[in-house]
Amino acid sequence: MSAHMEEQPHDEGTTRLFVSVWVWLLALTGLEVFLGYVHFDLKMKLVILLGLSIVKAALIMAYFMHLRFERLSLILTLVPAMVVCICLLFIFFPDSFRSSSLRYPHTNSPQTTGVNP
Repeated sequence: MSAHMEEQPHDEGTTRLFVSVWVWLLALTGLEVFLGYVHFDLKMKLVILLGLSIVKAALIMAYFMHLRFERLSLILTLVPAMVVCICLLFIFFPDSFRSSSLRYPHTNSPQTTGVNP
C-alpha cells in the first residue's frame, strides 16, 4: 500500500454557478427591500421576509461555504444545529408580536395655523 493515497476528485462548481447564485441572492435582496416599502399586513410581511432570509442563508451555506460539496456527515451535523437555532427564534416571536401592539398608533394631526396655545 502506498503512503500517498489518492484523493477523490472534489467537484467544487464553476464560476458560472457562483455568479448565478450571486444573481439569485441579489434578486432576493431586492425583493426584500421592495417588501419593506409595500404596505400590507405586518405579520404576513415578517413571515415572508423570514422565509426569504432562510432561503438566502441556505444558498450562502450551500454554495459560498461549499457545504453542497461536503460529505454527508458534515451536513448532518450542521442541519440539526440550524433547526435548533430556528426553533429558538420562535421563542422570541410572541414578544415581538406583543411589542408591536405597544407602539403609539399613527394618527394624522390636524394642520395648525401657526398660532401657539
